[in-house]
Amino acid sequence: MYDWIKALHVIAVISWMAGMLYLPRLFVYHCEAEAGSKQSETFKVMERRLLKAIMNPAMIVTWLAGLYLAFAGHWLSVGWFHGKLLLVVLLSGVHGFFSRCVKDFAADRNTRSQKLYRIINEVPTILMIGAVVLVVVKPF
Repeated sequence: MYDWIKALHVIAVISWMAGMLYLPRLFVYHCEAEAGSKQSETFKVMERRLLKAIMNPAMIVTWLAGLYLAFAGHWLSVGWFHGKLLLVVLLSGVHGFFSRCVKDFAADRNTRSQKLYRIINEVPTILMIGAVVLVVVKPF
């Protein structure tokens, strides 16, 4: 069963990361759209569906499968796992920030700039690289 759960975990991580990389790009384009315009309303639908239908379920499955793997694989006391767990907690925090942004855009209350969204778009990538290195290399 462990290998099946691991496969599910990898699939969920890929799905979650796809959303984490795409959503801030939508925010960049949404910043350019005039509030109330057809384009702005289209971005609102895209952002909400991406978050609710893909990112949230993928994050939940990632956490549940990952916790199962940690317990079943006896990884809880290993140093690299602590580092990975920290990175996943940070990634979940970024997810929460993105959720807040979706709500702000939906209410036409966004006050953040395109530049911030362009910068924050890199954060999930950096966290993902760190997590993958820790899982594959297990440096400590």
